[in-house]
Amino acid sequence: MGKSRRSLPEELLLLALDPTTGTTAQPQSLDLGLAGAQLVELALAGRIAPDGDRIAVVMARPTGDPTLDSALELLRRRGSPVRAVHWIGGPRLGLRQTYLSHLERCGMVHAVAGQMCGVLPTTRYQATQSAISREIRSRLDSAIRTGVPPDPRTAALAALAHAVGLGKHLYPGNEGRSSRSRLRDLIRHDPMGGLVAHAVMDVQNGVAAQPRRAPATGGRPQPAVPMQPHAQSRHGGMAHVAAH
Repeated sequence: MGKSRRSLPEELLLLALDPTTGTTAQPQSLDLGLAGAQLVELALAGRIAPDGDRIAVVMARPTGDPTLDSALELLRRRGSPVRAVHWIGGPRLGLRQTYLSHLERCGMVHAVAGQMCGVLPTTRYQATQSAISREIRSRLDSAIRTGVPPDPRTAALAALAHAVGLGKHLYPGNEGRSSRSRLRDLIRHDPMGGLVAHAVMDVQNGVAAQPRRAPATGGRPQPAVPMQPHAQSRHGGMAHVAAH
């Protein structure tokens, strides 16, 4: 896969960056969203496909993106389709920092070193190409405003933005309530994006969804049994990275 187009994890991360503070909104759920965005990007590249509520590798050929190819190889090694909720709920140590560092190398963000409480070192990230961030945001705004079914990439981005809780960051307050509702509704326009977004929300809610087919509509499945404590601890143990 060429690098002429930004990957979905990169776009989700740019959406989450606060231009004022240089931190990322919803940092804990964002880590889950980035893992989910990798799945959608691999699906768009034809490397994986939904199999009910599971993810199956259909082509193991590398994409050319090292971070995506690492995820693809891990999926391949499983040997059989893996449930999306289990994949997303697994440890993803340093994933957010990996993408922030990549965006910095590409010149899309600039790292600013600082201190918290005058002692703890911190790193904040400022977007350096505001036109790119505006273009990503305008795609969401257009889909929300017009009601026209968006392309699969934009639909998946909207689904993931809703799943990780970016709606209140992008469309705050009472005046943004209808936009947040429409953002949630866009989840139905991409089956893979919908499957992954529901898995992200299931992990956050501490439940493992019953086996089901990839959602083609906006309807939520009925929640099932709680995850075992060790599965919850894998989510809770995700790495804290500099930008938060």
